Amino acid sequence: MSQDVPEATSQAERSDHSPWNWLLLLPLLATLIPPLYNRVSPELFDIPFFYWYQLAAIAIGVISTIIVYRMTRS
Repeated sequence: MSQDVPEATSQAERSDHSPWNWLLLLPLLATLIPPLYNRVSPELFDIPFFYWYQLAAIAIGVISTIIVYRMTRS
């Protein structure tokens, strides 16, 4: 009792091959290399660089995700 699935249904075209998806690597690379941010100075409002860099990486991640979403939605 096998069901035959039409060719168009079984091999649906993938929509995740957009070049915009490469932008999602930016926040990953920003936090993947600790020597970039493993230091205390410069400080911003008496907050060591390590902490405000991590907060900036979160913001970069959110902005990157929003851009990729808006550019790739159908």
